[in-house]
Amino acid sequence: MATRIEAIGAEAAALLATIHAEAFPANQAWGASALGLMLGLPGHFGLIAIQQDQPLGFALARAQGPEAEIVTIAVRPAHQGQGVGRILLKGVMDEAARHGALDLFLEVAEPNTAARALYAGARAREVGRRRRYYADGADALVLRLGLGQDVPG
Repeated sequence: MATRIEAIGAEAAALLATIHAEAFPANQAWGASALGLMLGLPGHFGLIAIQQDQPLGFALARAQGPEAEIVTIAVRPAHQGQGVGRILLKGVMDEAARHGALDLFLEVAEPNTAARALYAGARAREVGRRRRYYADGADALVLRLGLGQDVPG
């Protein structure tokens, strides 16, 4: 079954909030109003992964000038570990490059081994650290991906 990526906007904020709530602990989940607001900001864009008309996950990012940033990637738990995150990451990289970005930045919680493996597989490099950035006290690793490179695998 092929997974396709489609652009998604603020009109889908309720669906995105549902997916985010499934993918993250309750104290980290973003509501529909916050997601809709972000998708309405200049330079922000959303992508959704769909398989057989079922939404599997989404990515929210922004691109401005030569830099882009992943705001969040959320994959439904039943579909984690199946390459959905990699497909979304590739989609974000392609869309950010279309916006003229040369580099893609993101933050990931140091203990989030699954997400770190995803980004390492895409050749992301650590360029910084934000100490005790998350509510649980975990550090955020700041990663950089050069655009125009292929995502392996």
